[in-house]
Amino acid sequence: MKDERSITELATGTAPLARRIFWREQVRYLVAALGYFTRIPIPRSIALDAGDLAGAARYFPLVGAFVGGLGALIYLGALQLFPPAVSVLLSMIGTLVATGALHEDGLADCCDGFGGAASREDALRIMRDPRLGAFGAIGLMMALALKWQTLAALPAATAAWTMVGAHAASRALAVSYLATHEYAREQGKAKPVAQRMSLGALGLALALGFVWLLVPDWRAGALGLALASVLRFGLGRYFTRRLGGYTGDCLGLAQQGFELVFYLTALAWTSF
Repeated sequence: MKDERSITELATGTAPLARRIFWREQVRYLVAALGYFTRIPIPRSIALDAGDLAGAARYFPLVGAFVGGLGALIYLGALQLFPPAVSVLLSMIGTLVATGALHEDGLADCCDGFGGAASREDALRIMRDPRLGAFGAIGLMMALALKWQTLAALPAATAAWTMVGAHAASRALAVSYLATHEYAREQGKAKPVAQRMSLGALGLALALGFVWLLVPDWRAGALGLALASVLRFGLGRYFTRRLGGYTGDCLGLAQQGFELVFYLTALAWTSF
């Protein structure tokens, strides 16, 4: 049917118009992704709707590459004045500001919900509670500390490239749940974005996320991807068993976990 439509468009001279509409949609999806997943202000003249948010997920990894690139630039610039540990901390602050700590908030909420609840309903209720509990505070502190120490131990060029690759690829793996799992809530803040992802959109998301793993060493990137994929499978089964699917907080937890896997893999690889 799609091929028949394309042939008809070519025959009637509407193919250029269809291409313009297609690319206009993609630009709107990208703008929606920047507006939803970062604190970058979107011009009021751009009126986004639910369809734009539903299509935005495919560009989640590209937004990740932007965030990782911002972190890498801050890190490399700070290295001209400060030691690696301080430079990494400044870089982390920059990425946290850029994203509004969106994914870290999801990690903390999941730690509270999964750590302090026995039933599905209690877990979902606790995860929606804006207050930070002991499990969330400990989980967030450990994740940030591990990220800080791992990046500070890497050579400068490796750390910078790994930031870009880890931010992009971790988001690609997180967004892949939209194609394979169900959203666990009837309504939620992530509902407009958490729509079933098509195979074409998933393929684009994975390509935009994984291409950055080719540098600085594709072997370390491939190993990190293999390990992160194992974690993705395990987390997916856990989300389904505990909640019946994923939530926006689950995607934040998953993204943070995958990002850490890439950092730890890069450090282990450089140690050999």
